Amino acid sequence: MNKATTKNDYPIETDHEAEEQDDLRSEYDFSDGVRGKHYRAYRRGHQVKIYKDDGRISVQNFKLEEGAVFLEPDIQPYFPNSDAVNEALRGLIALIPKREKQAA
Repeated sequence: MNKATTKNDYPIETDHEAEEQDDLRSEYDFSDGVRGKHYRAYRRGHQVKIYKDDGRISVQNFKLEEGAVFLEPDIQPYFPNSDAVNEALRGLIALIPKREKQAA
């Protein structure tokens, strides 16, 4: 997915995506929205409450799985999937000099 980035490195819409959003209802007003407002909180983990019609509340907790890595928006276009990230990191690992065992 190719997206341009803004000064704050948050993805912005392409012309194609803007066309898809033209069908939003007029009562939806996101003009005061703040892009990335919950970004850091999402990375730490978050809770979702679902209010059921019968008055019950279902609570679901979400946390990043161990080993999960978030790519910053400016890096994502270069690494579209896990295989691309792993291949690049293996290339970097090969460049790291091997440490010699130090005499105790």
